[in-house]
Amino acid sequence: MADRGLRAPAWLEELVRTSRPEVPWRDVVRFAVVIPAPLAAALAVGGLGGSALGAGVFATMGSLAATLAPQSGPLRARMRRVAAASLLGGLGLVVGHGLTGGGWLPVVLIAVVSAVSALMSSISAAYSLGALQLLVYTAISSGLTTPLPASAEVGAFLAGAAWGALAVLVQSRAEPLDPDRASVAAVFTKVADLLEAIGTDRTEDARRALATALNEGYDRVIHTRSRSAGRSRELAELAGVLNSAAPLVEAAVASARGGVAADSRDVGAARALATAVTQRSPVLGERPARVEEGPAPRRAVRHGIRLVWNVVGDPEERAQAAVERTELDWRLRLHDLQDRTVGNADSRAFVVRLTLCMTVAEVARQLLPIERPYWVLLTVAIVLKPDYGSVFTRAVQRGAGTLLGVLIGSLLLTFLSRDAWVLLPLAVAAGALPWARNGNFGLFSVFQTPLIILLLDLATPSGAQLVGARLVDTLIGCGIVLVFGYLLWPQTWRAPLDDALRGAALALDRFIEAAFTEGPVETRRARRASYRALTELQTQLQRRLAEPPPISTRAAAWWPVIVQLERTSDAVTEAVIAMRSGEPVPEPGQVAVLRKAVRQLEEDLREHRVPDDAEIDAEGVLAPVAREVDAARRLVRETTPGRRVGVRGADD
Repeated sequence: MADRGLRAPAWLEELVRTSRPEVPWRDVVRFAVVIPAPLAAALAVGGLGGSALGAGVFATMGSLAATLAPQSGPLRARMRRVAAASLLGGLGLVVGHGLTGGGWLPVVLIAVVSAVSALMSSISAAYSLGALQLLVYTAISSGLTTPLPASAEVGAFLAGAAWGALAVLVQSRAEPLDPDRASVAAVFTKVADLLEAIGTDRTEDARRALATALNEGYDRVIHTRSRSAGRSRELAELAGVLNSAAPLVEAAVASARGGVAADSRDVGAARALATAVTQRSPVLGERPARVEEGPAPRRAVRHGIRLVWNVVGDPEERAQAAVERTELDWRLRLHDLQDRTVGNADSRAFVVRLTLCMTVAEVARQLLPIERPYWVLLTVAIVLKPDYGSVFTRAVQRGAGTLLGVLIGSLLLTFLSRDAWVLLPLAVAAGALPWARNGNFGLFSVFQTPLIILLLDLATPSGAQLVGARLVDTLIGCGIVLVFGYLLWPQTWRAPLDDALRGAALALDRFIEAAFTEGPVETRRARRASYRALTELQTQLQRRLAEPPPISTRAAAWWPVIVQLERTSDAVTEAVIAMRSGEPVPEPGQVAVLRKAVRQLEEDLREHRVPDDAEIDAEGVLAPVAREVDAARRLVRETTPGRRVGVRGADD
């Protein structure tokens, strides 16, 4: 009883809980070497005086921004994040010079920058990261005085960013495989291994290996998604591939248990799918034909192969749809951009919250007698990170981490002389960043903040006597975030993911009704409503993923279902395009059956009920939509508390 009385409240335990991240040694070495390298070069060339030191500080900031930007994913996506962080960070350095002095002009300027950052953060993961760099370096530039002209500061920053980008390219050559894609492709490799092992003493080991691969695939993709700063089309695609793989996995396990030998064409097709997923390329060869005769497990395997083949990509089957979608691409993108930014209530609310907090911080910077007033702006920018899904618990974690980081960084100045020895703690803090990033937001701030403090102290020496002043500035910034960013907005204390799921299902039902029974105008409106509901769903998901466990864990289990709902809306869009190209309109009875299944799905979500396993019988353009709805209902059946999505089909 005494032990129970000493335990912290459950909400506090969840707030401070962190995962035990593995050490990504390649990233640790890259961060520790690349980030302080520009400063080391500047110290070697010009010592601690003159313009060389200032250039080294700004180049190190650029290398920090570019090095932090990429995470997992294809090289193109990583370089897109590097470019966004570098260019928008450089823009922030320019904008920050307009915040010097007092008056209303700096207040208006920081409000505009904050609103733009909040809107940009809702577009994609790359823009979300760039929005943060824009705000952070605007804050830093507002209080950083160096002998360098603004053009030289930006030039040094971009040079450092280019150095960081080069290191990313070099590491990518040493790691040719995207770990996320490799984990998904491993599922199809293990399917092929299991099919080959049927009838041998390797069958049970192959089945267990398949179950492990499926679990690791979901864990890897969901973990990467939970750490992504915003939406990622790449991760959604991989989740869709995993979703489509479930019937194939189940069929392969059924074949193994029944001792039904697999067709060699299915084994080869599974390996071709693995290659296509790994290399992000079309599937080589032709899709195996449908099997109408033979044992049921063999027919099920072939059916699963064909389903995955459709998802991974059959150029011949989707050629016409691709042409039509390209013609509509710019309009769809424009509508999607509008829905994600000004068309979304949460996005608009976050614009107001971030703008209000940064404006209050700017007023505090001008009015309060504090030593480093720009640190208040910087604290607000870091704590209320401008991305789509900032939540209370993360703000508390970041605030606590920033406070501890300020204390560590300031105390380091007490024991370090202002010379080349500063490179050692810089390298240690930089090397810890990729490890801490996989822990939680507070742990990351513990190492990020002293790194920034040491850099800024080199540019504008202050010494350890400002420990108390920095802590006060940090507390002021955290207080602004908690009061003006959260206490005034009670609706941000919860993220109604269940409501958003049901809303997306109802919007999908309406889209199906309009697409197959009404005219083009109604169809366009229903399509936009459906995608707007899916955008809202992604917003609520992002908020839940930003929470500590177990909230984020439960939300992550629903992500495959969310991806499947997006795929179903896409399938309806493709059906509309096919009908426009001359395909026959489906029978009203079939449309009614499909809509009934979608409405039942919404009822199952509302009442936390397990859907039945009956499949929808549909033909023509309605058949792909029916398959996607069946997949969504199957995922809802499997997404129950305590059960990882997709595991059951491989283990039962």
